[in-house]
Amino acid sequence: MKKILTYYLKPYYGRMTLGFAIKFVGTMMDLFLPWALAHMIDQVIPSGRRQDLLLWGVFMVVCSFLAVIFNVSANRMASRVASDATYTIRNDLFAKIMYLSHEEGDRITRPSLISRLTSDTYNIHQMLARIQRLGVRAPILLLGGVTMTLLLDPALSCVLLASMPLLALVVILVSRKGIPLFSALQASVDQFVRLVREDISGIRVIKALSKEDYERGRFDRINREVVEAERKAVMTTAVTNPAMNLFLNLGLVGIIIVGAYRVNAGTSEVGKILAFMTYFTIILNAMLSISRMFVMISKATASGARIVQVLDCRDERDAEVLHGAWGEDMVMENQDDIHNKTARSVSVPHIEFDHVTFSYNKNQPNLYDLSFQLMRGETLGIIGSTGSGKTTVLNLLMGFYRTDQGSVRIDGRDIKTMDFRELRKRFGVVFQNDVIFENTVFENVNMGRGLDEHQGSQALTHAMAADFVAEKGGLGQQLDIRGANLSGGQKQRLLIARALAAKPEILILDDSSSALDYKTDAALRQELKTCFHDTTCIVIAQRVSSVMGAEHILVLEEGHVIGYGTHEHLMETCPVYREIGSSQMGT
Repeated sequence: MKKILTYYLKPYYGRMTLGFAIKFVGTMMDLFLPWALAHMIDQVIPSGRRQDLLLWGVFMVVCSFLAVIFNVSANRMASRVASDATYTIRNDLFAKIMYLSHEEGDRITRPSLISRLTSDTYNIHQMLARIQRLGVRAPILLLGGVTMTLLLDPALSCVLLASMPLLALVVILVSRKGIPLFSALQASVDQFVRLVREDISGIRVIKALSKEDYERGRFDRINREVVEAERKAVMTTAVTNPAMNLFLNLGLVGIIIVGAYRVNAGTSEVGKILAFMTYFTIILNAMLSISRMFVMISKATASGARIVQVLDCRDERDAEVLHGAWGEDMVMENQDDIHNKTARSVSVPHIEFDHVTFSYNKNQPNLYDLSFQLMRGETLGIIGSTGSGKTTVLNLLMGFYRTDQGSVRIDGRDIKTMDFRELRKRFGVVFQNDVIFENTVFENVNMGRGLDEHQGSQALTHAMAADFVAEKGGLGQQLDIRGANLSGGQKQRLLIARALAAKPEILILDDSSSALDYKTDAALRQELKTCFHDTTCIVIAQRVSSVMGAEHILVLEEGHVIGYGTHEHLMETCPVYREIGSSQMGT
Protein backbone atom coordinates (compact mmCIF):
# COMPACT_ATOMS: atom_id res chain seq x y z
CA MET A 1 0.00 0.00 0.00
CA LYS A 2 2.93 2.32 0.71
CA LYS A 3 4.04 2.04 -2.93
CA ILE A 4 0.62 3.12 -4.16
CA LEU A 5 0.49 6.13 -1.85
CA THR A 6 4.08 7.27 -2.42
CA TYR A 7 4.77 6.25 -6.02
CA TYR A 8 1.48 6.38 -7.88
CA LEU A 9 0.06 9.40 -6.06
CA LYS A 10 3.30 11.43 -6.16
CA PRO A 11 2.52 13.08 -9.54
CA TYR A 12 -0.80 14.28 -8.08
CA TYR A 13 0.49 15.71 -4.81
CA GLY A 14 0.09 19.28 -6.10
CA ARG A 15 -3.48 18.76 -7.26
CA MET A 16 -4.31 16.91 -4.06
CA THR A 17 -2.89 19.75 -1.93
CA LEU A 18 -4.98 22.30 -3.83
CA GLY A 19 -8.02 20.07 -3.46
CA PHE A 20 -7.39 19.71 0.27
CA ALA A 21 -7.13 23.51 0.62
CA ILE A 22 -10.39 24.04 -1.24
CA LYS A 23 -12.07 21.32 0.81
CA PHE A 24 -10.75 22.91 4.02
CA VAL A 25 -12.29 26.30 3.15
CA GLY A 26 -15.62 24.71 2.21
CA THR A 27 -15.71 22.70 5.44
CA MET A 28 -14.93 25.76 7.57
CA MET A 29 -17.90 27.50 5.95
CA ASP A 30 -20.09 24.64 7.21
CA LEU A 31 -18.69 25.02 10.71
CA PHE A 32 -19.45 28.75 10.87
CA LEU A 33 -23.19 28.22 10.34
CA PRO A 34 -24.18 26.80 13.77
CA TRP A 35 -22.00 29.42 15.51
CA ALA A 36 -23.69 32.22 13.51
CA LEU A 37 -27.12 30.76 14.35
CA ALA A 38 -26.30 30.71 18.08
CA HIS A 39 -25.10 34.32 17.94
CA MET A 40 -28.30 35.43 16.19
CA ILE A 41 -30.55 33.66 18.73
CA ASP A 42 -28.67 34.78 21.84
CA GLN A 43 -27.45 38.25 20.82
CA VAL A 44 -28.94 39.72 17.64
CA ILE A 45 -32.64 38.78 18.06
CA PRO A 46 -32.87 40.00 21.70
CA SER A 47 -31.29 43.34 20.65
CA GLY A 48 -34.10 43.97 18.16
CA ARG A 49 -31.78 45.48 15.53
CA ARG A 50 -33.29 44.37 12.22
CA GLN A 51 -30.27 45.55 10.21
CA ASP A 52 -27.92 43.30 12.19
CA LEU A 53 -30.31 40.40 11.78
CA LEU A 54 -30.29 40.95 7.99
CA LEU A 55 -26.49 41.16 7.89
CA TRP A 56 -26.07 37.91 9.82
CA GLY A 57 -28.66 36.28 7.58
CA VAL A 58 -26.67 37.35 4.50
CA PHE A 59 -23.50 36.03 6.20
CA MET A 60 -25.09 32.59 6.67
CA VAL A 61 -26.32 32.53 3.03
CA VAL A 62 -22.82 33.41 1.76
CA CYS A 63 -21.27 30.69 3.97
CA SER A 64 -23.76 28.14 2.65
CA PHE A 65 -23.12 29.16 -0.97
CA LEU A 66 -19.32 29.04 -0.56
CA ALA A 67 -19.54 25.67 1.21
CA VAL A 68 -21.42 24.18 -1.76
CA ILE A 69 -19.07 25.68 -4.40
CA PHE A 70 -15.84 24.74 -2.63
CA ASN A 71 -16.97 21.23 -1.65
CA VAL A 72 -18.27 20.40 -5.15
CA SER A 73 -15.04 21.68 -6.73
CA ALA A 74 -12.89 19.67 -4.31
CA ASN A 75 -14.94 16.52 -4.91
CA ARG A 76 -14.55 16.85 -8.68
CA MET A 77 -10.79 17.24 -8.29
CA ALA A 78 -10.67 14.23 -5.97
CA SER A 79 -12.57 12.07 -8.44
CA ARG A 80 -10.22 13.11 -11.25
CA VAL A 81 -7.10 12.30 -9.22
CA ALA A 82 -8.50 8.92 -8.14
CA SER A 83 -9.43 8.02 -11.73
CA ASP A 84 -6.06 9.09 -13.16
CA ALA A 85 -4.07 7.27 -10.47
CA THR A 86 -6.12 4.09 -10.86
CA TYR A 87 -5.70 4.30 -14.64
CA THR A 88 -1.92 4.34 -14.19
CA ILE A 89 -2.04 1.47 -11.68
CA ARG A 90 -4.15 -0.66 -14.04
CA ASN A 91 -1.83 0.09 -16.95
CA ASP A 92 1.29 -0.86 -14.97
CA LEU A 93 -0.39 -3.94 -13.54
CA PHE A 94 -1.54 -5.10 -16.98
CA ALA A 95 1.94 -4.49 -18.43
CA LYS A 96 3.49 -6.45 -15.57
CA ILE A 97 1.07 -9.33 -16.20
CA MET A 98 1.94 -9.29 -19.92
CA TYR A 99 5.65 -9.64 -19.12
CA LEU A 100 5.23 -11.83 -16.05
CA SER A 101 7.33 -14.96 -16.17
CA HIS A 102 5.47 -18.26 -16.45
CA GLU A 103 6.85 -19.32 -13.05
CA GLU A 104 5.32 -16.28 -11.35
CA GLY A 105 2.09 -16.66 -13.33
CA ASP A 106 1.79 -20.28 -12.20
CA ARG A 107 2.46 -19.28 -8.60
CA ILE A 108 -0.09 -16.44 -8.48
CA THR A 109 -2.58 -18.20 -10.82
CA ARG A 110 -4.52 -16.61 -13.68
CA PRO A 111 -7.86 -16.19 -11.85
CA SER A 112 -6.03 -14.29 -9.12
CA LEU A 113 -4.40 -12.01 -11.71
CA ILE A 114 -7.83 -11.28 -13.19
CA SER A 115 -9.23 -10.50 -9.74
CA ARG A 116 -6.31 -8.20 -8.91
CA LEU A 117 -6.70 -6.34 -12.18
CA THR A 118 -10.46 -5.82 -11.69
CA SER A 119 -11.89 -5.91 -8.16
CA ASP A 120 -8.65 -4.99 -6.37
CA THR A 121 -8.02 -1.92 -8.53
CA TYR A 122 -11.69 -0.96 -8.02
CA ASN A 123 -11.17 -1.06 -4.23
CA ILE A 124 -8.10 1.16 -4.62
CA HIS A 125 -10.08 3.63 -6.74
CA GLN A 126 -12.87 3.80 -4.18
CA MET A 127 -10.40 4.34 -1.35
CA LEU A 128 -8.49 7.12 -3.16
CA ALA A 129 -11.70 8.95 -4.01
CA ARG A 130 -13.19 8.55 -0.53
CA ILE A 131 -10.01 9.60 1.29
CA GLN A 132 -9.78 12.83 -0.68
CA ARG A 133 -13.46 13.62 -0.33
CA LEU A 134 -14.02 12.63 3.29
CA GLY A 135 -10.48 12.15 4.54
CA VAL A 136 -10.12 15.91 4.83
CA ARG A 137 -13.69 16.94 5.48
CA ALA A 138 -14.52 14.43 8.23
CA PRO A 139 -11.47 15.16 10.47
CA ILE A 140 -11.96 18.92 10.03
CA LEU A 141 -15.64 18.62 10.94
CA LEU A 142 -14.70 16.45 13.92
CA LEU A 143 -11.89 18.63 15.25
CA GLY A 144 -13.56 21.86 14.18
CA GLY A 145 -16.84 20.84 15.78
CA VAL A 146 -15.11 19.98 19.04
CA THR A 147 -13.18 23.28 18.94
CA MET A 148 -16.33 25.33 18.34
CA THR A 149 -18.13 23.61 21.21
CA LEU A 150 -15.18 24.38 23.50
CA LEU A 151 -15.42 28.04 22.53
CA LEU A 152 -19.17 28.08 23.07
CA ASP A 153 -19.34 26.24 26.42
CA PRO A 154 -16.32 24.32 27.82
CA ALA A 155 -18.42 22.54 30.45
CA LEU A 156 -20.77 21.00 27.89
CA SER A 157 -17.79 20.10 25.68
CA CYS A 158 -16.33 17.94 28.44
CA VAL A 159 -19.45 15.75 28.28
CA LEU A 160 -18.93 15.29 24.55
CA LEU A 161 -15.18 14.65 24.84
CA ALA A 162 -15.74 11.91 27.39
CA SER A 163 -17.12 9.62 24.65
CA MET A 164 -14.21 10.16 22.21
CA PRO A 165 -11.74 7.59 23.66
CA LEU A 166 -14.42 4.88 23.46
CA LEU A 167 -15.09 5.75 19.82
CA ALA A 168 -11.38 5.63 18.95
CA LEU A 169 -11.06 2.23 20.64
CA VAL A 170 -13.91 0.81 18.53
CA VAL A 171 -12.33 2.03 15.29
CA ILE A 172 -8.89 0.61 16.15
CA LEU A 173 -10.17 -2.82 17.20
CA VAL A 174 -12.47 -3.22 14.20
CA SER A 175 -9.79 -2.13 11.72
CA ARG A 176 -7.21 -4.50 13.19
CA LYS A 177 -9.58 -7.44 12.78
CA GLY A 178 -11.09 -6.34 9.47
CA ILE A 179 -7.98 -6.19 7.26
CA PRO A 180 -7.14 -9.95 7.52
CA LEU A 181 -10.78 -10.81 6.89
CA PHE A 182 -10.88 -8.76 3.69
CA SER A 183 -7.63 -10.41 2.57
CA ALA A 184 -9.29 -13.82 3.06
CA LEU A 185 -12.33 -12.55 1.14
CA GLN A 186 -10.20 -11.60 -1.87
CA ALA A 187 -8.55 -15.04 -1.81
CA SER A 188 -12.03 -16.62 -1.94
CA VAL A 189 -12.95 -14.34 -4.84
CA ASP A 190 -9.87 -15.63 -6.71
CA GLN A 191 -11.20 -19.20 -6.42
CA PHE A 192 -14.65 -18.01 -7.47
CA VAL A 193 -13.25 -16.32 -10.60
CA ARG A 194 -11.24 -19.44 -11.45
CA LEU A 195 -14.32 -21.68 -11.30
CA VAL A 196 -16.49 -19.27 -13.31
CA ARG A 197 -13.74 -18.91 -15.92
CA GLU A 198 -13.38 -22.69 -16.25
CA ASP A 199 -17.12 -23.35 -16.45
CA ILE A 200 -17.82 -20.65 -19.04
CA SER A 201 -14.86 -21.76 -21.18
CA GLY A 202 -15.94 -25.39 -20.96
CA ILE A 203 -19.68 -24.89 -21.21
CA ARG A 204 -19.98 -27.11 -24.31
CA VAL A 205 -18.19 -29.99 -22.60
CA ILE A 206 -20.40 -29.61 -19.53
CA LYS A 207 -23.54 -29.73 -21.65
CA ALA A 208 -22.26 -32.61 -23.77
CA LEU A 209 -21.63 -34.73 -20.67
CA SER A 210 -24.84 -33.59 -18.93
CA LYS A 211 -22.83 -32.31 -15.96
CA GLU A 212 -24.83 -29.13 -15.40
CA ASP A 213 -26.04 -30.24 -11.96
CA TYR A 214 -22.53 -31.30 -10.93
CA GLU A 215 -21.09 -27.91 -11.92
CA ARG A 216 -23.96 -26.12 -10.19
CA GLY A 217 -23.04 -28.00 -7.05
CA ARG A 218 -19.39 -26.94 -7.36
CA PHE A 219 -20.46 -23.36 -8.00
CA ASP A 220 -22.79 -23.43 -5.01
CA ARG A 221 -19.96 -24.56 -2.72
CA ILE A 222 -17.50 -21.87 -3.83
CA ASN A 223 -20.28 -19.27 -3.85
CA ARG A 224 -21.10 -20.16 -0.24
CA GLU A 225 -17.43 -19.80 0.69
CA VAL A 226 -17.32 -16.32 -0.83
CA VAL A 227 -20.57 -15.32 0.89
CA GLU A 228 -19.32 -16.66 4.22
CA ALA A 229 -16.01 -14.81 3.91
CA GLU A 230 -17.85 -11.63 2.96
CA ARG A 231 -20.31 -12.08 5.82
CA LYS A 232 -17.51 -12.41 8.36
CA ALA A 233 -15.73 -9.32 7.06
CA VAL A 234 -18.88 -7.20 6.80
CA MET A 235 -20.30 -8.33 10.14
CA THR A 236 -17.03 -7.45 11.84
CA THR A 237 -16.91 -3.96 10.35
CA ALA A 238 -20.67 -3.51 10.83
CA VAL A 239 -20.05 -3.21 14.57
CA THR A 240 -18.55 0.24 14.02
CA ASN A 241 -21.67 2.29 13.17
CA PRO A 242 -23.96 0.96 15.93
CA ALA A 243 -21.20 1.31 18.54
CA MET A 244 -20.51 4.89 17.49
CA ASN A 245 -24.19 5.72 17.47
CA LEU A 246 -24.52 4.29 20.97
CA PHE A 247 -21.64 6.28 22.47
CA LEU A 248 -22.48 9.51 20.66
CA ASN A 249 -26.19 9.30 21.55
CA LEU A 250 -25.26 8.71 25.19
CA GLY A 251 -23.13 11.82 24.92
CA LEU A 252 -26.05 13.70 23.38
CA VAL A 253 -28.32 12.69 26.26
CA GLY A 254 -25.67 13.91 28.67
CA ILE A 255 -25.39 17.23 26.85
CA ILE A 256 -29.18 17.78 26.92
CA ILE A 257 -29.40 17.00 30.65
CA VAL A 258 -26.39 19.13 31.62
CA GLY A 259 -27.46 21.91 29.22
CA ALA A 260 -30.97 22.03 30.70
CA TYR A 261 -29.52 22.46 34.21
CA ARG A 262 -27.13 25.19 33.02
CA VAL A 263 -29.85 27.12 31.17
CA ASN A 264 -32.10 26.84 34.20
CA ALA A 265 -29.25 28.12 36.38
CA GLY A 266 -28.57 31.02 33.98
CA THR A 267 -24.98 29.88 33.20
CA SER A 268 -25.76 29.03 29.55
CA GLU A 269 -28.12 30.16 26.78
CA VAL A 270 -30.68 28.54 24.50
CA GLY A 271 -28.76 29.47 21.31
CA LYS A 272 -25.67 27.70 22.56
CA ILE A 273 -27.65 24.57 23.31
CA LEU A 274 -29.11 24.60 19.77
CA ALA A 275 -25.64 25.16 18.34
CA PHE A 276 -24.37 22.28 20.46
CA MET A 277 -27.06 20.02 19.05
CA THR A 278 -26.07 21.00 15.50
CA TYR A 279 -22.37 20.54 16.19
CA PHE A 280 -23.16 17.23 17.80
CA THR A 281 -24.90 16.09 14.60
CA ILE A 282 -21.91 17.29 12.58
CA ILE A 283 -19.52 15.39 14.84
CA LEU A 284 -21.72 12.27 14.67
CA ASN A 285 -21.75 12.31 10.86
CA ALA A 286 -18.00 12.94 10.80
CA MET A 287 -17.35 9.95 13.07
CA LEU A 288 -19.60 7.72 10.94
CA SER A 289 -17.76 8.88 7.81
CA ILE A 290 -14.43 8.09 9.48
CA SER A 291 -15.68 4.62 10.43
CA ARG A 292 -16.80 3.96 6.83
CA MET A 293 -13.39 5.15 5.65
CA PHE A 294 -11.68 2.66 7.93
CA VAL A 295 -13.78 -0.13 6.40
CA MET A 296 -12.82 1.01 2.90
CA ILE A 297 -9.18 1.40 3.94
CA SER A 298 -9.26 -2.17 5.25
CA LYS A 299 -10.46 -3.41 1.86
CA ALA A 300 -7.99 -1.21 -0.03
CA THR A 301 -5.08 -2.26 2.17
CA ALA A 302 -5.73 -5.92 1.41
CA SER A 303 -6.19 -5.15 -2.30
CA GLY A 304 -3.13 -2.88 -2.38
CA ALA A 305 -0.92 -5.60 -0.92
CA ARG A 306 -2.12 -8.03 -3.61
CA ILE A 307 -1.47 -5.50 -6.39
CA VAL A 308 1.98 -4.57 -5.11
CA GLN A 309 2.84 -8.27 -4.83
CA VAL A 310 2.40 -8.55 -8.61
CA LEU A 311 4.09 -5.22 -9.37
CA ASP A 312 7.14 -6.24 -7.34
CA CYS A 313 7.54 -9.58 -9.15
CA ARG A 314 10.59 -9.88 -11.36
CA ASP A 315 9.35 -10.26 -14.93
CA GLU A 316 10.91 -11.13 -18.27
CA ARG A 317 12.19 -7.58 -18.67
CA ASP A 318 14.30 -8.08 -15.53
CA ALA A 319 15.95 -11.04 -17.24
CA GLU A 320 17.92 -8.55 -19.35
CA VAL A 321 19.58 -7.33 -16.17
CA LEU A 322 19.85 -10.73 -14.49
CA HIS A 323 21.11 -12.75 -17.43
CA GLY A 324 22.22 -10.21 -20.05
CA ALA A 325 25.86 -10.77 -20.89
CA TRP A 326 26.03 -8.89 -24.18
CA GLY A 327 24.87 -5.35 -23.43
CA GLU A 328 27.13 -2.78 -25.03
CA ASP A 329 29.06 -5.50 -26.91
CA MET A 330 26.02 -5.94 -29.13
CA VAL A 331 25.91 -2.21 -29.87
CA MET A 332 29.66 -2.10 -30.60
CA GLU A 333 29.56 -5.13 -32.93
CA ASN A 334 31.39 -4.16 -36.13
CA GLN A 335 30.88 -5.34 -39.68
CA ASP A 336 33.56 -8.05 -39.39
CA ASP A 337 31.72 -9.51 -36.42
CA ILE A 338 28.53 -9.65 -38.45
CA HIS A 339 30.27 -11.50 -41.28
CA ASN A 340 31.83 -13.91 -38.78
CA LYS A 341 28.45 -14.51 -37.20
CA THR A 342 26.87 -15.24 -40.59
CA ALA A 343 29.63 -17.68 -41.49
CA ARG A 344 29.41 -19.34 -38.10
CA SER A 345 25.65 -19.88 -38.42
CA VAL A 346 26.31 -22.29 -41.29
CA SER A 347 28.39 -24.62 -39.14
CA VAL A 348 26.91 -23.96 -35.68
CA PRO A 349 23.58 -25.68 -34.90
CA HIS A 350 20.62 -23.37 -35.28
CA ILE A 351 18.92 -24.90 -32.21
CA GLU A 352 20.72 -26.92 -29.58
CA PHE A 353 19.54 -28.52 -26.32
CA ASP A 354 22.61 -29.45 -24.28
CA HIS A 355 21.88 -31.92 -21.44
CA VAL A 356 18.72 -30.06 -20.38
CA THR A 357 16.89 -31.09 -17.21
CA PHE A 358 13.83 -29.18 -16.00
CA SER A 359 11.09 -29.45 -13.38
CA TYR A 360 8.02 -27.25 -12.97
CA ASN A 361 7.68 -27.92 -9.24
CA LYS A 362 11.44 -28.22 -8.67
CA ASN A 363 10.82 -31.64 -7.19
CA GLN A 364 10.17 -34.25 -9.88
CA PRO A 365 11.87 -33.48 -13.25
CA ASN A 366 9.60 -33.15 -16.27
CA LEU A 367 12.54 -33.49 -18.68
CA TYR A 368 15.65 -35.59 -18.08
CA ASP A 369 19.02 -34.87 -19.71
CA LEU A 370 17.62 -33.88 -23.11
CA SER A 371 20.13 -33.20 -25.91
CA PHE A 372 19.64 -32.64 -29.65
CA GLN A 373 20.87 -30.35 -32.43
CA LEU A 374 19.08 -28.86 -35.44
CA MET A 375 20.80 -27.14 -38.33
CA ARG A 376 19.08 -24.23 -40.04
CA GLY A 377 16.16 -25.38 -42.21
CA GLU A 378 15.85 -28.80 -40.59
CA THR A 379 12.69 -30.18 -39.03
CA LEU A 380 12.33 -31.88 -35.67
CA GLY A 381 9.23 -33.95 -35.01
CA ILE A 382 8.34 -34.64 -31.39
CA ILE A 383 5.97 -37.47 -30.57
CA GLY A 384 4.91 -39.04 -27.30
CA SER A 385 2.02 -39.67 -24.96
CA THR A 386 0.20 -36.97 -23.01
CA GLY A 387 2.40 -35.57 -20.26
CA SER A 388 5.61 -36.87 -21.80
CA GLY A 389 7.20 -33.39 -21.93
CA LYS A 390 6.58 -32.35 -25.53
CA THR A 391 5.23 -28.87 -24.79
CA THR A 392 7.86 -28.41 -22.09
CA VAL A 393 10.52 -28.52 -24.82
CA LEU A 394 8.81 -25.57 -26.53
CA ASN A 395 8.43 -23.64 -23.29
CA LEU A 396 12.16 -23.93 -22.63
CA LEU A 397 13.10 -23.06 -26.21
CA MET A 398 11.05 -19.85 -26.13
CA GLY A 399 12.39 -18.85 -22.73
CA PHE A 400 9.08 -19.14 -20.88
CA TYR A 401 10.91 -21.15 -18.23
CA ARG A 402 14.58 -21.41 -17.28
CA THR A 403 16.37 -24.73 -17.40
CA ASP A 404 17.41 -26.30 -14.10
CA GLN A 405 20.47 -27.91 -15.68
CA GLY A 406 22.05 -27.65 -19.11
CA SER A 407 21.48 -24.93 -21.67
CA VAL A 408 19.36 -24.06 -24.69
CA ARG A 409 21.22 -22.30 -27.52
CA ILE A 410 20.19 -20.61 -30.75
CA ASP A 411 22.99 -20.02 -33.26
CA GLY A 412 25.42 -21.04 -30.54
CA ARG A 413 24.16 -18.40 -28.12
CA ASP A 414 22.54 -19.29 -24.81
CA ILE A 415 19.01 -17.89 -24.82
CA LYS A 416 19.54 -16.68 -21.23
CA THR A 417 21.82 -13.97 -22.65
CA MET A 418 19.17 -12.79 -25.14
CA ASP A 419 16.73 -9.96 -24.77
CA PHE A 420 13.33 -11.65 -24.64
CA ARG A 421 12.00 -9.47 -27.49
CA GLU A 422 14.93 -10.44 -29.69
CA LEU A 423 14.32 -14.09 -28.80
CA ARG A 424 10.56 -14.14 -29.42
CA LYS A 425 10.80 -12.33 -32.78
CA ARG A 426 12.56 -15.38 -34.16
CA PHE A 427 9.50 -17.57 -33.68
CA GLY A 428 6.23 -18.26 -35.39
CA VAL A 429 4.13 -20.37 -33.04
CA VAL A 430 0.87 -22.28 -33.01
CA PHE A 431 0.21 -23.50 -29.50
CA GLN A 432 -2.07 -26.33 -28.55
CA ASN A 433 -5.53 -24.86 -27.81
CA ASP A 434 -4.40 -21.48 -29.16
CA VAL A 435 -6.68 -18.41 -29.09
CA ILE A 436 -8.59 -16.68 -31.88
CA PHE A 437 -9.67 -13.18 -30.89
CA GLU A 438 -12.97 -11.45 -31.53
CA ASN A 439 -11.72 -9.40 -34.47
CA THR A 440 -11.38 -9.58 -38.25
CA VAL A 441 -9.57 -12.38 -40.04
CA PHE A 442 -6.78 -9.98 -41.03
CA GLU A 443 -6.23 -8.66 -37.49
CA ASN A 444 -6.09 -12.23 -36.18
CA VAL A 445 -3.30 -12.90 -38.69
CA ASN A 446 -1.60 -9.52 -38.28
CA MET A 447 -1.65 -9.34 -34.45
CA GLY A 448 -0.41 -5.75 -34.47
CA ARG A 449 2.83 -6.57 -36.33
CA GLY A 450 2.32 -3.99 -39.08
CA LEU A 451 1.70 -6.47 -41.88
CA ASP A 452 -0.16 -5.41 -45.02
CA GLU A 453 -3.10 -7.23 -46.60
CA HIS A 454 -0.88 -8.83 -49.24
CA GLN A 455 1.24 -10.45 -46.56
CA GLY A 456 -1.91 -11.58 -44.78
CA SER A 457 -3.35 -13.12 -47.95
CA GLN A 458 -0.03 -14.80 -48.72
CA ALA A 459 0.10 -16.33 -45.23
CA LEU A 460 -3.45 -17.64 -45.61
CA THR A 461 -2.49 -19.22 -48.94
CA HIS A 462 0.54 -20.93 -47.39
CA ALA A 463 -1.68 -22.26 -44.58
CA MET A 464 -4.30 -23.66 -46.96
CA ALA A 465 -6.82 -21.19 -45.52
CA ALA A 466 -7.39 -18.83 -48.45
CA ASP A 467 -10.39 -20.72 -49.87
CA PHE A 468 -12.54 -20.84 -46.74
CA VAL A 469 -11.62 -17.23 -45.82
CA ALA A 470 -12.81 -16.08 -49.25
CA GLU A 471 -16.05 -18.03 -48.80
CA LYS A 472 -16.67 -16.37 -45.42
CA GLY A 473 -16.18 -12.84 -46.75
CA GLY A 474 -12.45 -12.21 -47.00
CA LEU A 475 -9.88 -10.61 -44.70
CA GLY A 476 -12.40 -8.16 -43.27
CA GLN A 477 -14.76 -10.89 -42.02
CA GLN A 478 -15.49 -10.53 -38.31
CA LEU A 479 -14.77 -13.60 -36.20
CA ASP A 480 -16.56 -14.52 -32.99
CA ILE A 481 -14.72 -14.82 -29.70
CA ARG A 482 -12.46 -17.89 -29.68
CA GLY A 483 -13.40 -18.43 -33.34
CA ALA A 484 -16.83 -19.85 -32.51
CA ASN A 485 -17.97 -19.33 -36.11
CA LEU A 486 -15.11 -21.49 -37.47
CA SER A 487 -14.67 -25.24 -37.58
CA GLY A 488 -11.75 -26.93 -35.82
CA GLY A 489 -9.76 -27.33 -39.01
CA GLN A 490 -10.44 -23.74 -40.08
CA LYS A 491 -9.22 -22.47 -36.72
CA GLN A 492 -5.99 -24.42 -37.01
CA ARG A 493 -5.29 -23.19 -40.53
CA LEU A 494 -5.93 -19.59 -39.48
CA LEU A 495 -3.55 -20.01 -36.54
CA ILE A 496 -0.90 -21.48 -38.84
CA ALA A 497 -1.34 -18.47 -41.13
CA ARG A 498 -0.72 -16.20 -38.14
CA ALA A 499 2.53 -18.07 -37.37
CA LEU A 500 3.73 -17.91 -41.00
CA ALA A 501 2.77 -14.29 -41.70
CA ALA A 502 6.00 -12.69 -40.46
CA LYS A 503 8.32 -15.22 -42.16
CA PRO A 504 9.67 -16.67 -38.91
CA GLU A 505 13.18 -17.99 -38.47
CA ILE A 506 11.84 -20.84 -36.32
CA LEU A 507 8.37 -22.33 -36.76
CA ILE A 508 6.73 -24.20 -33.89
CA LEU A 509 3.58 -26.24 -34.47
CA ASP A 510 2.21 -27.79 -31.29
CA ASP A 511 -0.35 -30.40 -32.33
CA SER A 512 -1.66 -27.86 -34.85
CA SER A 513 -2.89 -30.32 -37.49
CA SER A 514 -4.99 -32.64 -35.35
CA ALA A 515 -8.23 -31.27 -36.83
CA LEU A 516 -6.99 -31.33 -40.44
CA ASP A 517 -7.83 -34.10 -42.85
CA TYR A 518 -4.89 -36.12 -44.16
CA LYS A 519 -5.00 -34.48 -47.59
CA THR A 520 -4.84 -30.94 -46.18
CA ASP A 521 -2.18 -31.98 -43.68
CA ALA A 522 0.00 -33.44 -46.46
CA ALA A 523 -0.52 -30.35 -48.67
CA LEU A 524 0.42 -28.08 -45.75
CA ARG A 525 3.63 -30.02 -45.06
CA GLN A 526 4.56 -29.81 -48.74
CA GLU A 527 3.89 -26.06 -48.78
CA LEU A 528 6.15 -25.55 -45.76
CA LYS A 529 8.92 -27.60 -47.36
CA THR A 530 8.68 -25.60 -50.62
CA CYS A 531 8.16 -22.03 -49.38
CA PHE A 532 9.85 -22.13 -45.97
CA HIS A 533 12.84 -24.36 -46.67
CA ASP A 534 15.16 -22.04 -44.68
CA THR A 535 12.86 -22.10 -41.65
CA THR A 536 13.76 -24.47 -38.84
CA CYS A 537 10.61 -26.32 -37.78
CA ILE A 538 9.60 -28.11 -34.61
CA VAL A 539 6.43 -30.12 -35.01
CA ILE A 540 4.59 -31.78 -32.13
CA ALA A 541 2.05 -34.26 -33.39
CA GLN A 542 0.07 -37.35 -32.51
CA ARG A 543 0.18 -38.59 -36.09
CA VAL A 544 3.28 -40.35 -37.34
CA SER A 545 2.40 -39.11 -40.84
CA SER A 546 2.90 -35.51 -39.64
CA VAL A 547 6.51 -36.11 -38.53
CA MET A 548 7.77 -39.02 -40.64
CA GLY A 549 9.31 -36.66 -43.22
CA ALA A 550 11.34 -34.78 -40.60
CA GLU A 551 15.14 -35.04 -40.54
CA HIS A 552 14.95 -35.70 -36.80
CA ILE A 553 12.23 -37.31 -34.71
CA LEU A 554 12.29 -37.21 -30.91
CA VAL A 555 10.24 -39.77 -28.97
CA LEU A 556 9.50 -38.84 -25.35
CA GLU A 557 7.98 -40.84 -22.52
CA GLU A 558 7.55 -39.34 -19.03
CA GLY A 559 10.29 -36.81 -19.74
CA HIS A 560 12.83 -39.37 -20.93
CA VAL A 561 14.18 -39.68 -24.48
CA ILE A 562 13.36 -43.20 -25.64
CA GLY A 563 14.08 -42.67 -29.31
CA TYR A 564 15.81 -40.20 -31.61
CA GLY A 565 16.53 -40.38 -35.34
CA THR A 566 14.76 -40.63 -38.68
CA HIS A 567 11.46 -42.41 -39.27
CA GLU A 568 13.17 -45.48 -40.75
CA HIS A 569 15.70 -45.65 -37.92
CA LEU A 570 13.02 -45.40 -35.23
CA MET A 571 10.82 -48.01 -36.87
CA GLU A 572 13.73 -50.40 -36.47
CA THR A 573 15.09 -49.38 -33.06
CA CYS A 574 12.22 -47.84 -30.99
CA PRO A 575 9.41 -50.24 -30.02
CA VAL A 576 7.11 -47.46 -28.85
CA TYR A 577 7.44 -45.51 -32.09
CA ARG A 578 7.07 -48.69 -34.13
CA GLU A 579 3.88 -49.53 -32.26
CA ILE A 580 2.44 -46.07 -32.91
CA GLY A 581 3.43 -46.15 -36.55
CA SER A 582 2.09 -49.65 -37.14
CA SER A 583 -1.23 -48.88 -35.47
CA GLN A 584 -1.73 -45.67 -37.49
CA MET A 585 -0.39 -46.74 -40.88
CA GLY A 586 -1.25 -50.45 -40.73
CA THR A 587 2.32 -51.58 -41.47
